[in-house]
Amino acid sequence: MPASIVPSGAVIGVLHLPPLPGSPRPGPLRQALVDRALCDAEVLAQGGAAGCVIENLGDAPFATTQVEPHVVAHMAVIAAAVIQRFGASMRVGINVLRNAGLDALGVASAVGADFVRVNVLSGAMVTDQGIIQGKARELMLYRRRLGLDCQVAADVLVKHASPIGELSIQQAARDVYHRGGADMLIVTGAGTGLAADPARLQAARQAVPEAPLWLGSGLTPANAALYRPHCDAAIVGTYLHRGGQLDQPLDVDRVRAVVQAFGG
Repeated sequence: MPASIVPSGAVIGVLHLPPLPGSPRPGPLRQALVDRALCDAEVLAQGGAAGCVIENLGDAPFATTQVEPHVVAHMAVIAAAVIQRFGASMRVGINVLRNAGLDALGVASAVGADFVRVNVLSGAMVTDQGIIQGKARELMLYRRRLGLDCQVAADVLVKHASPIGELSIQQAARDVYHRGGADMLIVTGAGTGLAADPARLQAARQAVPEAPLWLGSGLTPANAALYRPHCDAAIVGTYLHRGGQLDQPLDVDRVRAVVQAFGG
């Protein structure tokens, strides 16, 4: 079992990036992207979050398993700024949507990120981007080739997707961890910000008790006690934004409330 990169009960916030240059939707200019990420990271640090995931949410509709070079470049610049300012006190992860795990590793290699998130590490899922197939072998070989010690946090039956054929969450968890090589498992609800069924967390935990298990969506102060017995850490995105609106900056009071409810 890999050593946990965050303490038990940790909250990991999400830096939801606005549309990057070249995205289907208009977004801010380069320095504004960096400034927004640094402001949101500061809020997470002040609120007591143990880490953050830098994610190109504003680039929707997303590419599937590879993004254009400028996306990797912009995310690396943003991530480098966040790590330079907060890396000593905060774990930093990279998630290049929709499932660009190799690109995420490239960013991590350039900036020294602690982990990457991969939505579909093994198996095949039907998504709004079409069919996405996991590339566990390519990802693990690339990590070894780059000599990285960053970890891979992989989703189990990721949100906004359905498996091809019948697949239980127990079997999916075993495949992702034992055969796919994930270091941490993530269980989410059906969509962004939606609450996960605690029974799914329990099932994943029972299937792979040795794997670090993270809740991936839906955590709020009101339901934190429901989830805490079943997972080691939680990634929190939507709730931490002002008013729970993704186009708004992060809110330090919301961060503190979730951190206290889940880990305090």
